[in-house]
Amino acid sequence: MTDTRGPQTQQYAASGGPLPGERQEPQQAAQPYHPPQAYQNAPAGAAAPAGAVRRPRTGARTTPRTRKARLRVAKADPWSVMKVSFLLSIALGICTIIAAAVLWMVMDAMGVFSTVGGTISEATGSNESNGFDLQSFLSLPRVLMFTTVIAVIDVVLATALATLGAFIYNLSAGFVGGIELTLAEDE
Repeated sequence: MTDTRGPQTQQYAASGGPLPGERQEPQQAAQPYHPPQAYQNAPAGAAAPAGAVRRPRTGARTTPRTRKARLRVAKADPWSVMKVSFLLSIALGICTIIAAAVLWMVMDAMGVFSTVGGTISEATGSNESNGFDLQSFLSLPRVLMFTTVIAVIDVVLATALATLGAFIYNLSAGFVGGIELTLAEDE
């Protein structure tokens, strides 16, 4: 039988080396295998082997990567906008009533109503009448009733305007695509 592989291939075959296109088997080293230092599990408190120097990784990131996502608000559901705006406007109305009551009590404790009321009654009074009585006109129940009426009107108007705003946003988002947001993950 004759060898037709050519003179270069015959030279590799004679020397025991691999043929072209064949894998070369890795030669076994005379030293035992030592895993990289990151994989060595030394018990806690054990000293490092002699001559071992721990070096920092050069390609490692020092700051964590922040993930970002670009999202688009394509539609606002008018029903959910109405519910949220109703609850927020009720909270705002309650805060308005409480603030009006606290402000009235502070002004009454400082004597603002009696001082200003005395001045107004002197200016508007005559010999037959005492003039305009500011303290009876601005009593706490009357002020709270007026503030409550304003708060109820505010609740109705804010809810209606927010719902109308959701409808208008949906119409305009259909033309231009909506509002784009870029969200980032907390670190």
